[in-house]
This record gives sequence, structure tokens and C-alpha cells, in this order.
Amino acid sequence: MEACNELHDLIQERQCVDRNSRPHREVAWRVLDCIDSSEIPAFARDQRTGEVAAALKEILDRVELPPWEQIPDAAEIQAAGGYEEFSRWRIPDTRITIERVEEGPQKHEYLFSSGTVQRAIGYFQEIDHRPYRTDGPPTSPDFYKWYLSAPGSPLLGSLVQRLPEWMRFGRTLGLTNWKWPGVILLLIIAVSVMWVLYSLQISVTNRVSPQKRLQYFPTLIFPLAAVAVPPVFLAICERYLTIRSTPLYVISFASYVVTIVAAIVALFAASTRVAESIIASPKINTYGLNAQLIRISSKLVAILLSVVLLVTGGQYLGIPIATLLASAGIGGIALALGAQDTLKNLFATIALMADKPCRVGDRIRFEGYDGFVEDIGLRSTKLRLLDGHVVTIPNEQIAGQHVENISQREHIRRSAEIRIPLDTPREQVERAIAIIREKLDQHEGMDNEFPPRVFFDEFGDDAFRIRFIYWYSPAHFWDFKAFGEKLNLEIFAAYEAEGIQFSLPLRHSYWKQDARQGPLEIQLTERSTGDLITN
Repeated sequence: MEACNELHDLIQERQCVDRNSRPHREVAWRVLDCIDSSEIPAFARDQRTGEVAAALKEILDRVELPPWEQIPDAAEIQAAGGYEEFSRWRIPDTRITIERVEEGPQKHEYLFSSGTVQRAIGYFQEIDHRPYRTDGPPTSPDFYKWYLSAPGSPLLGSLVQRLPEWMRFGRTLGLTNWKWPGVILLLIIAVSVMWVLYSLQISVTNRVSPQKRLQYFPTLIFPLAAVAVPPVFLAICERYLTIRSTPLYVISFASYVVTIVAAIVALFAASTRVAESIIASPKINTYGLNAQLIRISSKLVAILLSVVLLVTGGQYLGIPIATLLASAGIGGIALALGAQDTLKNLFATIALMADKPCRVGDRIRFEGYDGFVEDIGLRSTKLRLLDGHVVTIPNEQIAGQHVENISQREHIRRSAEIRIPLDTPREQVERAIAIIREKLDQHEGMDNEFPPRVFFDEFGDDAFRIRFIYWYSPAHFWDFKAFGEKLNLEIFAAYEAEGIQFSLPLRHSYWKQDARQGPLEIQLTERSTGDLITN
């Protein structure tokens, strides 16, 4: 009561709650040290405790206080059985209880109990109509009103003092009227600053390449600066505008929630920059699976840190850790049941990263699809088909099926056949084989471990068949096709010079029967001669 009286005198003298003043801070801590604030959420502890103290002082200034001899002292406590037996005492004719604290930093101190703290403001509002007592310790009239309305700096105090009474002490929605313009202006400024910071982050990041690390990493300053905006907004509201009561708890809670969300955004931004900076190393293929693994790992780390931040922040906001863990467990079960396919794809992605059957840029064949891998995500893989279409395939399917990776082949094998008419002399057949062997001897793209093979393969019904096989490396498809065209033209020219003819198989063009004409008519076309044979 003495400390509240001193604080009341200081506020009236300076027309403000000057927390920068050392005498003010010393007196304020003497007041707060009398309150058991263990049940108040950490984000609102100091503010709520101060309001409770002001309400208790207003109550004690209105009720009849007991004589000093009725207040238990150490001897009476011992006579009653000691501190363990005499752990609480209620002020007569009031609902105010003083209780011995058994846990926390104020252990074994007698403080206004947590129950009293919870009902103090409501209790004060019930007896606010009572007059102040005229005997006993000095009172501090309108202490609660001054606590709610006084600004937080001498400059503001001098300005507010000139305002009319309804602006200085009147309240709307629990907030003193003169504070509304300041809160709205600060809120507009805070929202605008955060919007500008995130806009700059997106704009600048899109223009800077991860390879330029000295320019890429500093872009992290924008989301980090955004994290600081809500605490600064709250500090100004609390210290200078001295927002109190329910409006302060709403502003504090919202500010901490926005801070947590902004911190999570900054975590993901930092993880992305770390991952892309590592991938920018010349030793890592930007489109390889190692790069994808680094990206996914960084995101998983960011998710883990975000969960830790949410649990810690939730506890600070007054949500019990047991409730958070239980909610996480129930939510995890619901999430697992509702997102089975997503979780399967996530584990399949991890399997793909470990096995590395393909990477971004590889051409693969899978379940009838043939195309190039454009992206390997957490849930699915995008495949650009040869006809230009994009197909999205769940990673679970790719991890559980056979994938043919065409890009990872060491060479391309070609097996072809040349047909020579049956009436070709043996010498020309031998020359035909020799020409192919000459053209393939030490050919372009030859791997010494895979020399070309040329041989007289078959006596066919319609031609002599010469088969040749060669391997082209490295496995660049269009280079392989260009060499195949060059080889074909060289063989063609050599055969033409030697007078060697090509033969094509006898092919039935169609079967025809007209019932009105009687006998079955069969028409055959021999493509080697172009003659029409009709029987």
C-alpha cells in the first residue's frame, strides 16, 4: 500500500508513467513483488500484474482494514503449527487472500494468491461505487484510472494534460480515448512496413542469382526485419501509449502470434538461401539428386525448427505444453489418416533421394511414359514428354516400379540389317560385307571394349541378310543419329559404285475375293521389282 501511494504521487507529479525513471522502476518492482503472477501467461505477466496491483490498492482503499494486532505475525504462525499449517490468510470481510508460495522464484513468500489475482479486477468493479475510507493508511484516489490513462513519457504527458476530461479518462472498448488515434496510426505503419519488407524480399530475391552469395544472402535482411516489426509495435504501445487491460492483452497476443509466423517465414527463407548457396558450388550439379536432397533436407530442418518455435511460443502465450503435445499427437494421427498418400509420397521421395534412379534433366521411360525429368518434388516428379506435354507422377509409383534411365547409358547400340537379292554373286556378297566392315573400322564414337560386329546372318526366302551392330559413345542421341545417317550414305554410295543392289522383302498388299466373279483373286506386290503378280 505504501509503494502504491508513492507510485501514485509520482504519476500525478509527472503526469505520466515514466519507466525510464529509476525511482519509478524501484517503486513499481516493490508493488509487483507482492503479487503471485505464476498463473498469468508470460506474454502478459508484467502488464496484468500491474493492473491487478492497482485494482487491489483501490479495493484496500475502500474496505475496512483489520487492526494490526489481528494480522498474523511470525509468532502466531508458529503457534498455529508453522508455515506448512498456516499457509494462507484472508483479509476479514473481503475476498482477498494472502498465501504462502510453494514453487517458483518466490518460493516460501507470502503473496496475494493466484486466485485473488484472477478475481481482483472483477472484485474492484463490484465495489467501485463505494467511497474511499477516511481512516487508516493513506489512500490513492483514482489510482486505477490514472494507471489506465497516464501516458508513458513526459512529452506525451504534457500534451494529454491539455485534452478535455472525456479524452483523458474516458474509455471506449476498454481503451482510453486519447490512445485510439495512436494505436491506429501505429498499426497502419506496422502493416505498411511489413508489406514493404516482404515485397522487397520477393522483388530483390528474384533478381539475384544464388551464385552471387554476397548479394543473395543479404536479401535475408528483409524477412528478419519483418520479424522485428511486431515487437517494436508492441513496445511502443506498451511503453509510450501505456495500453492497459484487455486491449493490451489482445495487442500483445496478436503481436506475438505475428512475430512467430514472421519468424517461421524467416526460417524458411534462411533455409532456402543456405541450400541454394551450397548447391551453387561447382562441385554440385544444380539439377542433380544431391541438389534436390539438399533442398528437401533444408526444408525439413526448417519445418522441425518451426514446430519447436510453435511449441515454445504457444507455451509463452499461455497454452500448456501438455495441451500442445496432446494436440500435436491428436493432430498427427488425424493428419496421418487424412494424408496417407502424401506421407507415402514423402517417404518415397526419401527413397528416391537415396537410390537416385534419375535426376533432373535425365530422359527416362516409365510405365509407357518417355520424357525428360523436369522436377523432383516432395510429393511428385514432373516429366516432360517427347511430344512436349508435362505429366506429374507421384513419387510413390516411381519408387515402386522399374525406371529405365536412358540418359545414364554409357553408349547407344544400333543393330541393323541389309538385304541383298538372292541372285547376287558370292563375290559381291563378300564385297558388301567388307564395305560395311571398312566403314565401321575405328568409327566415330567407338568404344574399344565394344568393337563393331558385321556378319552374314541368314539365307532368307527373299534375300541374303547381312547384319551389323555397333556401339556409339558417349550416349548423345543426336550425335548418334547424325553418325548413323553419315554411315548409311557412305554404305549407299559404296554399294552403288560396286553395283550391289538392295533387296526388300516380298510383301502381300491385299487379298481380294469377289463372290460375283467366282474364283479367289490374290494380288501380291513384290517391292524389289515392282511387278504385279496375279494368280
